Amino acid sequence: MSDKILFKIRKLIPPFIFNKIQPSYHLVLTFLAAFWYHFPSRRIKVIGVTGTKGKSSTVEILNAILEEAGYKTALSNTIRFKVDNVSSENLFKMSMPGRFFVQQILHKAVQKKCQYFILEMTSQGALLHRHRFIDLDAFIFTNISPEHIEAHGSYESYLASKLELARDLSHSPKKDRVMIVNKDDKESWRFLKLNFDRSIAFSLEDAEPYNIKKVGIEFTLKEKGGKRGKLVTSHLSGLFNLYNILAAVTVAQSQGISDEIIIRAIEKFRGIPGRVQKIEADQDFTVVVDYAHTPDSLEKIYEVFQNSKNICVLGGTGGGRDTWKRAEMGRIADKYCDDIILTDEDPYDEDPNEIVADVAEGIKMQRPTIIMDRRLAIREALKRAKTGDTVIITGKGTDPYIMGRAGSKTPWSDARVAREEITKLKSAANYN
Repeated sequence: MSDKILFKIRKLIPPFIFNKIQPSYHLVLTFLAAFWYHFPSRRIKVIGVTGTKGKSSTVEILNAILEEAGYKTALSNTIRFKVDNVSSENLFKMSMPGRFFVQQILHKAVQKKCQYFILEMTSQGALLHRHRFIDLDAFIFTNISPEHIEAHGSYESYLASKLELARDLSHSPKKDRVMIVNKDDKESWRFLKLNFDRSIAFSLEDAEPYNIKKVGIEFTLKEKGGKRGKLVTSHLSGLFNLYNILAAVTVAQSQGISDEIIIRAIEKFRGIPGRVQKIEADQDFTVVVDYAHTPDSLEKIYEVFQNSKNICVLGGTGGGRDTWKRAEMGRIADKYCDDIILTDEDPYDEDPNEIVADVAEGIKMQRPTIIMDRRLAIREALKRAKTGDTVIITGKGTDPYIMGRAGSKTPWSDARVAREEITKLKSAANYN
């Protein structure tokens, strides 16, 4: 059944009725899927990852370490789905798809004799019971900050959904279940107090001394007992990515993978599409595409490049959700960006001009340029860039569509469009 037909059916059902029956409907679907595929999570090691930020990156880093250790792996995250050596782009616009999908990909992983399945788990997935009937071996909590408040009703309800995901580990019948928690997060104690076979906390202290550079990270991988260990160099950028690395490293160590293999995997790992992704098209300035779609993640990506002139392209938030953060994202752009271009992102059924106007409310020190056509906005940012500048394009990352009214989808890629527009500008310059 197409998304357009489902959208029309949903419109016919009064919202209060739809909201009431939706969770039960999804719970039944989840059970049927697990039953149909013979509860595949029982026959493979499953590692769940949740948090407001860093989920997809942590999944990818951990996958690289497991592969380096010689394991067959499968994964599901916002960016892609992978079973053994076959990978496909996530086109669902959902980090944790429903309609039998998670159980189906688990089943495929078992068929291919994969040893590990790494699953990005979301609070909205929890609301729809998509985490049910998945027997976990390990669970990672990366961090939490206000997000999806409209969907959950409050920050406390959002946090409760994250904790509900973690309880899946405590309910798992598997042996030697391990909880991995970012100790530096203010809510970490809530996860650590849950009942597991093992709980392991990680912190930036574990990586000291470390050095966050504009390009790359250097940190120390401690030996057992907390003694000084080996210096590790990563191609990733930003303090947030050091946290993601530490989460993946902690899980790998809990699975008995040697430090030598872990270091080798981290130093080989080149990066994640749509996450501080540098676009290289032989230009003399830096172009970065990033998924940053919360105030905290936006500020963190801007901090990485705060020592250059920054030309920033951003859209705010998707239509009909998280309206509270729009002006805050404008304020952050005002603080870090030398030039701001506001544009369309994922308006859904909301007027995109109103979304952009909400973001502009937070911009006080400069006058942003508003270009609603996202391609033209990226082109203008690239035209303004001079040698040594940084163009930062945020909000979509690897999102494959711009979502419009009545469920419409316009195929999209910030990275592809940026490359195309750089090529056009270079051709025009050579012609002139």
